[in-house]
Amino acid sequence: MSTTGPVGPSGPAGPVGPSGPAGPGGPAVPTGPSGLLDVLNVASVVLDTEGRIVLWSPQAEELFGWSAAEALGEFAARVMVHERHVEMVVKLFADVMATGRTWAGAFPVRRKDGATRLVEFRNMRLMDDRGDVYALGLAADRSTVRRLERDVALSTRMVEQSPIGLAVVDTELRYVRVNPALARINGLSAGEHVGRRIREVLPSIDAEALETAVREVLRTGVPLVDRSVVGRTAADPAEEHAWSVSLYRLEDSRGTVLGVAASVLDVTDEYRAGLEAEAARCRLALIADASARIGTTLDLGRTALELAEVAVPELADIAAVDLLDAVVAGRPAGLRPAEDAAIRTLAVRAEGAPDALRAADPPGEVVRYAADQLVTECVRTGEPVMVAQVKDEDLARIARSPEAADQLARAGVHSYLAVPLIARGEVLGALDLRRATNPVPFGRDDLLLARELAARAAVQIDNARWYQNARNTALTLQRSLLPSHPPVVGGLEVASRYQPADATTAVGGDWFDVIPLPDGKTALVVGDVMGSGVDAAATMGRLRTATTTLAGLDLDPAVLLEHLDRITEGLGQSIATCLYAIHDPAAGRCRIANAGHLPPARVRPGRPPELLDLPTGAPLGVGGVAFSTTEVDFAPGDQLVLYTDGLVETRTHSLDERLDALLVLLDDPARPLEQLCDLLLTALHHPDNHDDVALLVARARR
Repeated sequence: MSTTGPVGPSGPAGPVGPSGPAGPGGPAVPTGPSGLLDVLNVASVVLDTEGRIVLWSPQAEELFGWSAAEALGEFAARVMVHERHVEMVVKLFADVMATGRTWAGAFPVRRKDGATRLVEFRNMRLMDDRGDVYALGLAADRSTVRRLERDVALSTRMVEQSPIGLAVVDTELRYVRVNPALARINGLSAGEHVGRRIREVLPSIDAEALETAVREVLRTGVPLVDRSVVGRTAADPAEEHAWSVSLYRLEDSRGTVLGVAASVLDVTDEYRAGLEAEAARCRLALIADASARIGTTLDLGRTALELAEVAVPELADIAAVDLLDAVVAGRPAGLRPAEDAAIRTLAVRAEGAPDALRAADPPGEVVRYAADQLVTECVRTGEPVMVAQVKDEDLARIARSPEAADQLARAGVHSYLAVPLIARGEVLGALDLRRATNPVPFGRDDLLLARELAARAAVQIDNARWYQNARNTALTLQRSLLPSHPPVVGGLEVASRYQPADATTAVGGDWFDVIPLPDGKTALVVGDVMGSGVDAAATMGRLRTATTTLAGLDLDPAVLLEHLDRITEGLGQSIATCLYAIHDPAAGRCRIANAGHLPPARVRPGRPPELLDLPTGAPLGVGGVAFSTTEVDFAPGDQLVLYTDGLVETRTHSLDERLDALLVLLDDPARPLEQLCDLLLTALHHPDNHDDVALLVARARR
């Protein structure tokens, strides 16, 4: 048989290179050898028409045990076939040579060592360029072939029937095979995948990142396991899905890189469950945050603002805390079915929606909402009102006016939710929530979260409301009991100030008084009832009345304090400090008695200010302690400054430091008294001191 053929300078059949066969019109580019034939170890044997062996491959030597030198020229039947099979083999050989039909099958052969091996054959007739006929036999060990067949069958059936999407991409990142599961996942047939890149098949995922990962696996050979990919495919373009993708580099037995195998598992249910779990964690965190942040003070406006700040931006883009005006005033607030609602907005918070913020009611302003508007419906029924998708006609029922509705439309408000603020069975108002920049409409989970926030906040708002009402009552009572004195009384020029505690603290029992006495004398009083609220204010009123009555008897200051001490004991658990002074202009003297109060300051022209050194005495209400009277000079132009501890005490400075600061401010005896009062309050009343302040300044006239 002739083995020659057309050859060129680059070898048989044309030039070759390292990458693969030549494309149309180009040079041949050889690839590396496949390892599959090496696994099969296929033997080649060529026989002439007489059945003699004329070609014997190295694989044949290994399969049959005869060397080429031993086999060539010998009859194949003698070398390869057992005696009992010779007749059948000769007949098959004659049939192949006569008809040209290929024969294939498994046949037992005899090795040189006498062992019998089952071999898979492919026999066919060959003809060379001279017309001579030969027989070609290709043979491989039957057990090896069967093992490969089982492996291929197993792989094929597993790939085809696997519920996991499987794919193979080549080194150019083009699909060469996908299984039915992946075809269903991607919504494209297997044929529509082959030859296309990942980005071409999956345009709605982050294909660039996925292709980068594939290239990295190709480069390093390190598998990538459970890479999360989220996106949409043609199978379900309306819904976002999630997949777990694993990538493995494919190599043949010689280590040649063939491509990358990918497994794709749809984990959308787990992904959504994870999102829901994360959302639940966020809701719990928000509720915990609300519990810590809402109600830090008893100030009604601050509490409402804390609720609005918790709601934005986690729950809404715009949040308003609206209370019924009657509730704020402490009146019953039930609404009849057709009744309008007078709503007072306490706080508004917005993020990224300036038009919607302008459409909101200004804090502190009372706005009437019609009976058919949504916030009215919410506070009337005590039930949430949600409009998941706001239409143009809904805006008129949300906004306070047509202008505000236009502003909401420009802001892009597309979803609305109002939940009632209910405490102790009473509807106080509503938490009003709107979404504009957040594209997701309010849903059931948002409603549950908003109700939980509203329920927790309503209790704090109600506490602040009742506290504020009680504080306002105490403050009204206190102010009504404090004197309004003329600027000149007897021989004194007098100025005073009362500053109540801030909104976070109940009103205390501080007071002062200026009492005209016979013979041009004047009594000056400043005192502080321990405690706060209505009880402290009422006790202060009783002590002030008693002091005014006793002062008319022209008693010595120490004796007057003894009477007040007995009166205070009769008021139950009350304790008070008090400083009582009588100015006698004719004598140019002051007589002063102290019941546990801070010392007054005396300012004298030409001398440094000083704190009067008085016996302190015990507070009123302690009982059984004697008081003493101290007489001091008080000439024309001298000043006496009486004050309560709220003026000077702080949490961060010692009392001595604060009293020294007071004396520094008393550096100008000629300063007008009204200016002096303002100066002392501004400079000394520290922000961390939440106590009342009573201040009384008197200057002796010439």
